Amino acid sequence: MKIAEMSILEIRKHIENLDEVPKDLLQWLAEDTRKGVQDIYRQLMQKKERQKKLQAMWTEMSTTERSLYQQQKFHVFGIDEVGRGPLAGPVVAAAVCLPPDFFLAGLNDSKKVPESTREAFYEVIMRDAVAVGIGIVSSERIDEINILEATREAMRQAIDAAGLRPDVCLIDAVHLPRLPYEQIPIIGGDGKSVSIAAASIVAKVTRDRLMVEYAKQYPQYGFDKNAGYGTQDHLLALDRFGPTPIHRMTFGGVKERA
Repeated sequence: MKIAEMSILEIRKHIENLDEVPKDLLQWLAEDTRKGVQDIYRQLMQKKERQKKLQAMWTEMSTTERSLYQQQKFHVFGIDEVGRGPLAGPVVAAAVCLPPDFFLAGLNDSKKVPESTREAFYEVIMRDAVAVGIGIVSSERIDEINILEATREAMRQAIDAAGLRPDVCLIDAVHLPRLPYEQIPIIGGDGKSVSIAAASIVAKVTRDRLMVEYAKQYPQYGFDKNAGYGTQDHLLALDRFGPTPIHRMTFGGVKERA
């Protein structure tokens, strides 16, 4: 049946069953003067433009990885942390090694990805990554050694937990002293490297899930909503109930309320 003989609903259903819309079909849609068909055509072109932008973003964010693959360095670890700023809860780091042919449109710094998308990305990364390691350092340990050293400790834990020797580690802004592997610190790396972005997603989802569990133990503080950050409601709860065992006692906002 020709496009001109199909109803708007039939055209939509036909397109939904296609993995990719052929150029000749796009041309037919462009030439069909029916308003409903023009709406379909406009939506398809907008989708193609979004996909083009996402592909361009992926190409830019995988520049470092492609260069390393060309050097026969295939175990490229992206390493990132989440939770340096909160008043409560652990700092969590992840180390992720992606396969060279991995592609996940829209992968970005976890702070720029909606929660539902982060959860979906997390599942894809955990399923398809060559290796994933997670490091978790408690609030008590943070108070003992300071947040920078705790972050480094969590990153080292994550690398070790991946169970694979890295050829090179791409690390978001942090340098790890005495790391026995090549490392490349990248400032703002979770928005510049797909490997670091993947680690950012894994670390963020892991920590958020931990804070949801802590919210069940300490429901007054809203950890499931604020993830331990110093929101107004969190500070009011600290004023009323005092700090919990997962609060960071050396952090401003907590120590004066202890």
